[in-house]
Amino acid sequence: MVAGLASQLTWFQSLVAKDIYRAVRNLQFGILWPGIENLRQVRLQSDPRVVMAWALKLPLTDEVIESGLVQDFDASLSGIGQELGAGAYSMSDVLALPIFKQEESNLPPDSENKILPFQYVLCAATSPAIKLHDETLTYLNQGQSYETRMLDNRKLGELPEITGKMVKSIIRVVFHDRRLQYTEHQQLEGWRWNRPGDRILDLDIPMSVGMVDPRANPTQLNTVEFLWDPSKRTSVFIQVHCISTEFTMRKHGGEKGVPFRIQIDTFKENDGEDYTEHLHSASCQVKVFKPKGADRKQKTDREKMEKRAPQEKEKYQPSYETTILTECSPWPEVTYVNNSPSPGFNSSHNSFPVAEGNGSPSHQPELVVQVADIESCLTDTILPSHLLTRDGESIHQNLLPAATPQDAQQWLHRNRFSPFCRLFTNFSGADLLKLTREDVIQICGPADGIRLFNALKGRVVRPRLTVYVCQESQQAREQQQKHENGDAASSTFFVYHAIYLEDLTAVELTEKIAQLFNISPRQISQIFKQGPTGIHVLVSDEMIQNFQDEVCFVLDTMKAETNDGYHIILK
Repeated sequence: MVAGLASQLTWFQSLVAKDIYRAVRNLQFGILWPGIENLRQVRLQSDPRVVMAWALKLPLTDEVIESGLVQDFDASLSGIGQELGAGAYSMSDVLALPIFKQEESNLPPDSENKILPFQYVLCAATSPAIKLHDETLTYLNQGQSYETRMLDNRKLGELPEITGKMVKSIIRVVFHDRRLQYTEHQQLEGWRWNRPGDRILDLDIPMSVGMVDPRANPTQLNTVEFLWDPSKRTSVFIQVHCISTEFTMRKHGGEKGVPFRIQIDTFKENDGEDYTEHLHSASCQVKVFKPKGADRKQKTDREKMEKRAPQEKEKYQPSYETTILTECSPWPEVTYVNNSPSPGFNSSHNSFPVAEGNGSPSHQPELVVQVADIESCLTDTILPSHLLTRDGESIHQNLLPAATPQDAQQWLHRNRFSPFCRLFTNFSGADLLKLTREDVIQICGPADGIRLFNALKGRVVRPRLTVYVCQESQQAREQQQKHENGDAASSTFFVYHAIYLEDLTAVELTEKIAQLFNISPRQISQIFKQGPTGIHVLVSDEMIQNFQDEVCFVLDTMKAETNDGYHIILK
């Protein structure tokens, strides 16, 4: 008998132990009678497998049953099988097998039996190739309108405060994989870069029923929102325009793409007439294919399941005509969009009108205040006095290796990298400066990654025109005259100053020369260039645009005749 149990341990764990476990569970609170001698083992000669059969000599009195009860069910299993020798089994180990753990984890607790206030049903079939204990997966076609039914499941008298009132629901398309969730902003920015003007999620307004005030944030391509009355029929038709393979390193086809989640968060109105009090959230897992690709994938999965043996089919879920979104945690309210609102969009807490976002200055007072606060902090903590302009405005400064994580966060805000502050929360200046170009692009995406790398390395834009000027003096004139007369003994030393021009206009040149002389630009009447035979040519915008780069001039001044100003002569 011992040899039989040892040799058939694998089969016992996979088949018989499960039956025994269920039989014991069917008893009240899993009672067991250890030590009862009327248990016998039966071996069927016609079947090489060993079958455990439990036989009780009935009837038993209540006293006999209660005398054999154990206080701790798990502890009573620890010794079973160990007296059979080294090759024996332990019942505790058997019940710890994955098949039992999986079954236990899917038993509905009391919290799952509660009736949720709302239910959302996506009218798209689930895949038949999903195992019993896995989450359902639904295939969608790119750009196709899918109905989402918004159902009111409240009991009588439940949530009376929303009776006769509107609630707001926000629908999002987010990543299912945790790895992609950490870089969601970068992934979406890359998609925006490759698909300018397109949205990830859209509402099909003409086909929708019961939807009020639909809105979409131009800066959140994967989010839409609307109001609806739970007491009325509401069906919202959504369209997903991105396919799953657009976020994979290599394009293998739809079945190899990353899964998405469609999540719906519902809020009720608070005292301030804002829809911020959370009521319910639910989501489902989807994959998006090119047009007609979801139908082909569904057909392929169905044909594969038909070819499987009946025993194998029992391990998989049946395909349902609709997908019921399961309850989940609400989507975090504070996202990167709230940290860095678009200058052209009025980002109130949860209101994103489709037609708004005109970018007028009156639409962004909060943004100006936030930037001003950040700049004042930077002036007090990071920027030394020599990096301030005469108006007291701070200019951009390179991030120093000695910068603390707090200084690095302020530097990121200052240089318009607020969306990545959460990613670089614990990075000091030295940590950021150690990142390679490839590292930054991988973290932040190609567009923002290159911009951040250039900012970290302190790369400035090359000016369009560089002009070297030297202020002429009487001593310089004498030295120049001796040099022209051939006096080699006299050596002249001229100090030139660099003037960098971007606009290539006479006004810009006047301002730069005024800064050099430390005078007001109004004191410079005209700027002339000495031409052939000593003539004075008025400097215009076209003349400056035809200057050669790194041209050298000696500046001479001449008193203006009409006012107290000066004329500047470029020689």
